[in-house]
Amino acid sequence: MQPTRPARPDPRAQAQQAQMAAAMAGAVDLAAVKARSEAAQRAQSAPPPDASAPVGAPGAAVVDVSEATFQAEVLDRSFQVPVVLDLWAEWCGPCKQLSPVLERLAAEGGGSWVLAKVDVDANPALAQGLRVQGIPAVKAVWQGQLVAEFTGAIPEEQARQFVTELVNATTGGAVPAGAGDEPAVAEDPRLDEAEAALERGDLAAAEAAYQAILDAEPDHPEAGLALKQVQLFRRAEEAGPDALAAADVAPDDVAAQTRAADFLLGTGNIEAAFDRLLDVVQRTAGEDRDRARTHLVELFSIVGDADPRVSAARRKLATALY
Repeated sequence: MQPTRPARPDPRAQAQQAQMAAAMAGAVDLAAVKARSEAAQRAQSAPPPDASAPVGAPGAAVVDVSEATFQAEVLDRSFQVPVVLDLWAEWCGPCKQLSPVLERLAAEGGGSWVLAKVDVDANPALAQGLRVQGIPAVKAVWQGQLVAEFTGAIPEEQARQFVTELVNATTGGAVPAGAGDEPAVAEDPRLDEAEAALERGDLAAAEAAYQAILDAEPDHPEAGLALKQVQLFRRAEEAGPDALAAADVAPDDVAAQTRAADFLLGTGNIEAAFDRLLDVVQRTAGEDRDRARTHLVELFSIVGDADPRVSAARRKLATALY
């Protein structure tokens, strides 16, 4: 479960995708995110989006998506490039205004992002699962997570801005290389022990394995981040759901607030974790403020700057501090 090596599960992915069912049980459920790790692995071996492929064809920059293809064309693909969902219906007039605009922008993007078109009448389960309240609805997916959305037809300039900001906040506009274009990355057998421990849910063993790597090689390119992520899992597991109630009754207790933020992040509530510590930064001063700020910045590093929610929270932090 190494953060950056191809075809390996990602501890950061687990932090972002763990379900609230785990929260109710009082523990981080690593098994609940196995599907997401597998999606990341499939994306590593899949060809990149092909901007020259016919519209609607599998793997094209503009693709028609059904319940049967949603996993491959949206969730798996979102580990390569951001995927913008266009939820529409034949009877929807505003949809017919917005869809051509999005299709044109996707073609211009040259494979830097994918437009996935979903007919809500033909795919009601998808519409329900995506909590569509009205159409046209546009939702952006990055690394299996919903990261941005809007409803209703908007002018082309605003649509272009939406896509531009999404791409800049995720991949920076980079187009993934073809499956055979990248040099092979050497495997590090020392990571196998840690990854095996994560697979069986033994966080203590995983932490020890990553720490052993860092003791021997302090600048290891992957073990440092992985260790931080596993430590977050352990803190979240130790805090449990009671941490939220304890923090709510003690708003000025910075330690209680950081424990609650750890639990929220470990169970997938990224924005709630950030907002809790941002509130502490805004309300406190001196040492308390600095402790909250330091912990928040650590959580930023665990989620990663590629996540748009980190960029948004960093802006809020800068405003709160200055």
